[in-house]
Amino acid sequence: MALSRVSRKFQLTLPAQVRRALGIKAGDRLEVRTAGDHIELRKVRPDMGQVIEALLQEFDFRALSEETGGDAAGHVRRLRWGDDQP
Repeated sequence: MALSRVSRKFQLTLPAQVRRALGIKAGDRLEVRTAGDHIELRKVRPDMGQVIEALLQEFDFRALSEETGGDAAGHVRRLRWGDDQP
């Protein structure tokens, strides 16, 4: 069992073994719940639909789609190997 102390600002540091076990990095979000007389923390995993939607809003992929003819993998092959693909 790992122990952590609550600071004057009511902050706590997650022990390294816990961070490693759950893959928690700086900036990750944790859900905090009370369950009887204890606290439960759960790493919040991003909703992939929301991540994709945010990327599509942030970047304009139309120009890339036009440049690649809608075939990004084929476009990369042509860039790497020229017209005579292996």
